[in-house]
Amino acid sequence: MNKHVVNDPRTLALDSLRGLVTSHPDLELDETYRVVKRGSGTSRPISEKVQLVSGGGSGHEPSFAGMVGTGLLDASVCGNVFASPNVGQIRRGVELVSSGAGSADSNKGVLMIIMRYTGDVLQFALTLEHSRSTNPSLPISLIVVGDDVSVTRTQGTIVGRRGLAGTVLVHKLAGAMAERGDDLEAITTRLNGILGNIGTCGVGLGHCSVPGSGGGDGDDEEEQAHLAADHVEIGMGIHNEPGVLTIPLTKASELVPRLLEYITSTTDEERSFVPFQHDGKDEVVLLVNNLGGISEVEMGLIAREAITTLQGQGIRVRRVGTGKYMTSLNLPGFSLTTLLLPRESDTATGLSSDQVIELLDAPAIAPGWIPLYEPRELSDCLVQLPEKSATPATASKARREIPFAQDGSTLFSDAVKSACESVIQAEPEITKYDTIAGDGDCGTCLKAGAEEILKAFDQGLISDKDVPSAILGLAEAMERVMDGTSGALYSITFNALAAGFHNQDIKSGPTAKNWAIALSHALESLYKYTNARPPSRTLVDPLDAFTSAFSESEGSDLDGAVSRAREAAEKTKDLVAKAGRAAYVGQETLKDRQVPDPGAWGVVKILEGLQKVLSDEK
Repeated sequence: MNKHVVNDPRTLALDSLRGLVTSHPDLELDETYRVVKRGSGTSRPISEKVQLVSGGGSGHEPSFAGMVGTGLLDASVCGNVFASPNVGQIRRGVELVSSGAGSADSNKGVLMIIMRYTGDVLQFALTLEHSRSTNPSLPISLIVVGDDVSVTRTQGTIVGRRGLAGTVLVHKLAGAMAERGDDLEAITTRLNGILGNIGTCGVGLGHCSVPGSGGGDGDDEEEQAHLAADHVEIGMGIHNEPGVLTIPLTKASELVPRLLEYITSTTDEERSFVPFQHDGKDEVVLLVNNLGGISEVEMGLIAREAITTLQGQGIRVRRVGTGKYMTSLNLPGFSLTTLLLPRESDTATGLSSDQVIELLDAPAIAPGWIPLYEPRELSDCLVQLPEKSATPATASKARREIPFAQDGSTLFSDAVKSACESVIQAEPEITKYDTIAGDGDCGTCLKAGAEEILKAFDQGLISDKDVPSAILGLAEAMERVMDGTSGALYSITFNALAAGFHNQDIKSGPTAKNWAIALSHALESLYKYTNARPPSRTLVDPLDAFTSAFSESEGSDLDGAVSRAREAAEKTKDLVAKAGRAAYVGQETLKDRQVPDPGAWGVVKILEGLQKVLSDEK
């Protein structure tokens, strides 16, 4: 997607920072140099803590400016999109957090934390050297984070590993140590000791689009040749740099373990950077980072797969954070980061595993910081429902049973199964219509209900022996998986259909006339809860047409009733929607494309499935 909401791409970085500080009262902005800093009322005096400065190119929000706040950064220096800030900006950032320094004894100093990219390293290193030569009384140090495990040792011989989302964990550790009063040397030493324990691997489903560049939507031939629509790229950089491996898009349960293998492997001479021991005692902090274009519903799945994969390897996940920590504009992708916690024998960090966790748990308030939490076993998170005293198949035993006309007949189950198979087969067609006329889920919703009904039959939860019980079994199966408007409408209809038989005096089993009366009762009940009336371009159009025709013939003309329903569904192609999601869609577009209402089409497919068995029976 290469569309962006901007005023001027050249001023986007500054415009964004203006919005950030005006909506967060604890932040201040130096517009000239694009430096965001903690407000004077929120930061401890300079003489009491080490001041933390970070930064880099814009486009990675909430990093870096969004990580300015209590317990995190004191200032962020922001370059243009994907461009490192210049030395003048960085000097200004250092000046803003160190102003008022008198001597080394009265100032705790400044620690700059950056990602390993050539421009950032050169500009911040130049600032470091300039400060040491012009202000020798100011203690100042530089930490360079390189956590990308997709870059091989051979590739990184000169430039080293790139910095990725693991940098955010370094910000948090540094911020917590600074807040508690650790000195600059101690913080620098501990962080340098822990950098080798951080590994990150990302994957892109496509490229991001840089505002003003006009690219990134995958339409140009060069990009399509680089990454096909059904492929993903492992190791894609956060500035659209090519990855290290292109593979077909696969399930999350296969993709996530593959990324983690890059991080946790100890047998790959080129990529085994993190010293895992795989002896059942490894402990990690996990960061599941959204690179900008992955939906939150997918992120939940990815987080779950990452946790279970690590646990399956005998690796304990002490803390997990999920969300947008470091993005790449709108890149559709995610990255996984693990911080391997130190063991007692690991003296390089000067910290124990519990001390690292304590630092990560320390209070922090910043616009972009998402707290880390201790993951729980899924079984501990599930609501425990009381055991049912009876299954749907036997739940109606207390009621008067209304048997089918022929003892041992499977006509009901045969007809319902045929209807389910008809819906499942028609799912792509219904989904196509709903993608145009609605939100695209009608076909999959109906398919899920049909599959659940078939499963209920296989499990013996629906029986041919008792009419109301069997129909309620259908309703309960659908209620387990069908949500939204369709699920509610079908549930109301089937529950009312079952009740329609209780209102009749049937001794030897329901006749076609009894079914007609029950269907009319169901339709009347449904109309109590929806204002849709034919013609309305909804599922009630064919449902009403079928019920009316079936009732008029007292159940003797099933084929005619199905034909009437089909005609009603066909007519929805030319109707203006009065209800449902299609009411919000351009009506002329629907007419021009001759798109029938998806819900109405689903009703027809159900009826055609029933007709296939019941007409043969006649």
